[in-house]
Amino acid sequence: MPQHKSAIKRMRQNKKRNEHNRSRRSKMRTLIRKVSATTDKELAEQYLKEAVSYLDRLATKRIIHPKNAARKKSQLTTYVNNL
Repeated sequence: MPQHKSAIKRMRQNKKRNEHNRSRRSKMRTLIRKVSATTDKELAEQYLKEAVSYLDRLATKRIIHPKNAARKKSQLTTYVNNL
């Protein structure tokens, strides 16, 4: 356990941020699954647009690495184009 007041506060902040980021990553995975589970091209394109937008947002806020976001967007786009 931290002894300093600032370290205690830092621990509280980290816990709060961790929970917040975890929920965002979970939503990201859900959106990715939505795209890859769809076989209808028009519906997949709609889901893809939402997923790409969300991936960009997470990459901008550094919740995921920007190159990780780019790789996921590329994979999803390739999947939708091949439908």
